[in-house]
Amino acid sequence: MPDAPIHLLVGTSKGAFVLDGDADRGGWSVRGPYCDGWPINHVVGDPATGTMWAGGGGDWSGAGVWRSEDAGHTWELTKLTTGQMDAWAANDPGFAQMIGWTEEPAPFGDGFSQVWSLARVGERLYAGTKPAVLLASDDDGRTWYEVKGLSDHPSRPDWNPGGAGLVLHSIVADPRDPERIWVGISSAGVFATTDGGVTWERRNDLADAAQDEPADHPAGPSDGQVGLCVHHLEHAASDGVLYQQNHYGVWRSDDDGATWRAATEGLPSTFGFPLWAHPRDADTVWTLPLNGDMEGRFPPDAAAAVWRSRDGGRSWEARRDGLPQESCFFTVLRQAMSGDRQEPAGVYFGTNSGSVFASRDEGDSWDEVARHLPTVLAVEVLEPRG
Repeated sequence: MPDAPIHLLVGTSKGAFVLDGDADRGGWSVRGPYCDGWPINHVVGDPATGTMWAGGGGDWSGAGVWRSEDAGHTWELTKLTTGQMDAWAANDPGFAQMIGWTEEPAPFGDGFSQVWSLARVGERLYAGTKPAVLLASDDDGRTWYEVKGLSDHPSRPDWNPGGAGLVLHSIVADPRDPERIWVGISSAGVFATTDGGVTWERRNDLADAAQDEPADHPAGPSDGQVGLCVHHLEHAASDGVLYQQNHYGVWRSDDDGATWRAATEGLPSTFGFPLWAHPRDADTVWTLPLNGDMEGRFPPDAAAAVWRSRDGGRSWEARRDGLPQESCFFTVLRQAMSGDRQEPAGVYFGTNSGSVFASRDEGDSWDEVARHLPTVLAVEVLEPRG
């Protein structure tokens, strides 16, 4: 096990936080909030350099990506779009002086309101936005350009927003080939590129037409396709294997997302947001089901459990040790579960009630390592690579 500390990168509705743990993944301490209290939808880090990036924003501030090169102690903003604040400041010199505003053009105007997802792929940094656009940066997030191959996809006129809007929330890559990337968009489905974003294919077909049975929800599979309201996407440890949690269940693909088969049987509900795949075992995956989209979006029976599969989603087991089993009404959002690469693998998740839970034994037991944070929107891990 590495001697260096481990960091949990936590995006919240009131800024970014960093949880510092020791080499044994204990002794957690909380620092923050950072990023001027912006809503931060995602925070990621580069294990090679320690650089961290935080993406977020909103109607008031506009969208942007913050960067830290000192383990998250100080942050610099690259603003991408304008918000209501800019309009106010432009017309009110006193307000502009009060907030230290200067008139600088935003490279994307008012084209989107938030950055929702970030991913380091090789030497390139990617960002997904709301409304759904994929951006890329070749200089560590200082400047950005639009990945036109996805924006100009022929299906674009048919993309429909989910409950949170038309959001590009998942960006995953083949760790062996940075040209191979998949994105998840609510509610347009999964898209893949094999040439670094020049061209894209829509990949939402069912593996078995028999799965295309009448669903009791409009987001269920139909017309030979898995439901397009994808909530989260993960690339597993083996070539070709991906998992997704969508509005109507957990699904697995063994052919790079070309086709999908249901992996929900054994779970207490078809609805949920987060998902995480084991870093070495393609058949091990974790999710946290909620009771339903119209039933309150909390753990079934108000008793928290992380469900784990060891056989690729064919069967599931609930892991509850250390999690609240009475009057538990929190929600775990789509980017609020992640894990580390140690042995055994650690698993982490955050809640909309401001807690972060950690497991050092692949989900068998859990500890609450932070509480009373703002609404947790995302949890990622930055750890040394040995």
